[in-house]
Amino acid sequence: MLRFSGVFLLFLVGVLLSAQEGAPTHFKNPILPGFHPDPSIIRVGEDYYLVNSSFEWYPGLPIYHSKDLVNWKLIGYGVHRPEQVEIPANTKDSRALYAPTLRYHEGTYYLINTCVTCGGNFYLTAKDPAGPWSDPIWLDSRGIDPSLFWEDGKCYYQGHANISGEPMWPDKNGVWMQELDLATGKLVGPKKQLTHGHATNARWTEGPHLYKINGKYVLTVAEGGTGFQHAVTAFHSDSLWGPYLPYHSNPLLTHRHLGKDYPIHSTGHADLVQTQNGEWWAVTLGKRLYQGKTPLARETFLTPVEIQNEEGYPLPVFNPGHGKLLLEQERPNLPWSPHPAEPVVDDFTAQQLALHWNFLRTPYTKWYTLAEGKLNVALRPEMADSLHNPSLIARRIQHHTFTATVAMRFQPEKTNEAAGLIIYRNSGNHYQLLREGKEMVLYKSLKGNKQAIARRSYPGGEVVLQAAARDGRIQFSCGPASQSLQPLGEAQDLMLISDDVSLGFNGPYVGMYATSQGQPSQAIASYDWFAYAGE
Repeated sequence: MLRFSGVFLLFLVGVLLSAQEGAPTHFKNPILPGFHPDPSIIRVGEDYYLVNSSFEWYPGLPIYHSKDLVNWKLIGYGVHRPEQVEIPANTKDSRALYAPTLRYHEGTYYLINTCVTCGGNFYLTAKDPAGPWSDPIWLDSRGIDPSLFWEDGKCYYQGHANISGEPMWPDKNGVWMQELDLATGKLVGPKKQLTHGHATNARWTEGPHLYKINGKYVLTVAEGGTGFQHAVTAFHSDSLWGPYLPYHSNPLLTHRHLGKDYPIHSTGHADLVQTQNGEWWAVTLGKRLYQGKTPLARETFLTPVEIQNEEGYPLPVFNPGHGKLLLEQERPNLPWSPHPAEPVVDDFTAQQLALHWNFLRTPYTKWYTLAEGKLNVALRPEMADSLHNPSLIARRIQHHTFTATVAMRFQPEKTNEAAGLIIYRNSGNHYQLLREGKEMVLYKSLKGNKQAIARRSYPGGEVVLQAAARDGRIQFSCGPASQSLQPLGEAQDLMLISDDVSLGFNGPYVGMYATSQGQPSQAIASYDWFAYAGE
């Protein structure tokens, strides 16, 4: 038995070595494509965990796991129970769950966040980052983008606001700090403003993260807003409470000086992590241009960081030798650890929805079922162009070129009953390909103006619907089977869901949608499968 085990161990070692020999030398950015803004990262041993903001989408605050900083797997959500942190009806587009910070201390994971217009600042705890996460501990504190830092057994909260009350220039914000008593869940003791920004007239200083590097304190912040002027700036101090002085090298990372035609723009909101090998890396948000616009919103990028010296203080230098984010470069010195590819087709045979499926705002009732390989969705009065929780189940669009296809069984009995496929950015900007009455109808909503742009008679009860995006256009098709799809209307402008048209902080989704359009209904739309493929 021992001899067999030794042989088997050698076999495993050989397999691992062989896998590493075939591992790529470079990685491609973004590491999390599609709607993944405001990343925060930690390392626990040899494991890395990352969280993103999610705004009005539920479950909220998606959490990912990686072993190599390049390959990431969705493992859960910080907000995953309807009663935990409610994202209620009438929550506006791009509101609710803003930028989170993920931290780990003495066996416990902490996730601190802001629910804008629905409660303010709160934190959650868990023993496993995949969940379950605790009920929220609400903090009576102002601002957004809170963060946590530990020193000598005490926890310190970094918040976003100008608590000095001195409006010396427009949009003057800043970072302040106060001790957080984890035993009582209360902020205690004196507050102190740590900075108002790296320079006079610095705008929208937010997203603080505090580190201790080589015995010194380093405070990074996001500045300039989350658009083209976005940047990472930093400050240093000999003492936890300051004074915090700006580095002369600021901004440490920005693409605003590269011009509006550079393929990656709006970079900022970084979080640093040190690997078990001593290397430093940063995750940061950025946007990719595609045909002059930004259809995929804010995404998560990875870049190396080197700790250099500026007048005796540790200076984080982002991507030394380049000074900017790259679409491809040498990957971290970590064991290559890819995850199995996500299935192209979801056949709905699992007992629960796959983790990547999201809802708009909090679903207070369960209006869908999974049974016998079908996803059955109840038609409800709520609509996609309202600020409610409609019968809409969607996933992130993560590619500029993609095809989404769904098979549906639905025979409406009333003219108000409709179900089908939706391409959604926000309540005012989306496409709907719906079975409505005895027709297939394509709707377009642009800045809240909804109109039917194509329709065709369709008497059958079973239909396959498809949206195929390529070269900035999206073609909608339908038919009785995947092999017999026919276009419905002309190819439409995909940029309807871009930042440039839709505005806002959220990102684009594709999925299934059913509605009784303001009237009660007992109808059910049954979906056999959903396929998403991108390149």
